[in-house]
Amino acid sequence: MSILIIISLLIISQNVYARRLKRCELAGELYILDVPKAELPLWICIAEYESRFNTHVIGRRNDDGSSDYGLFQISDKFWCNPANDTEYYVFNECNVNCTELITDDITKAVICARTILKQQGWSAWTVYEEFCNTTLTDADACFE
Repeated sequence: MSILIIISLLIISQNVYARRLKRCELAGELYILDVPKAELPLWICIAEYESRFNTHVIGRRNDDGSSDYGLFQISDKFWCNPANDTEYYVFNECNVNCTELITDDITKAVICARTILKQQGWSAWTVYEEFCNTTLTDADACFE
């Protein structure tokens, strides 16, 4: 009986820290966080191709030893502070711990992504040119 309780608690705890959003769910949360409706298709596309809408993803190590975090796969080399020591200089332009980018609350990830967008534009995300720099489906249906 105690094994069932432990397994249940593990499943529950995984759900607390691992969230996979649906397209319209993400659109709604982005809109609440003041992302303009006209930009929603781009934000959704970036999240889809970077993390498959998963908030908890930490990408494979990059060639330079850095890692990418969360819904928008934000690099710890330039944008956030990793939890452990690194062999490279960390800029932390978003002034945020990387672990704050892999929570169910996407607020800090969106704030950081806005910083990246202002400084480097959409092309900061490698998926932009191949997948998101086209005519995208708008998110209007999500608000009907």
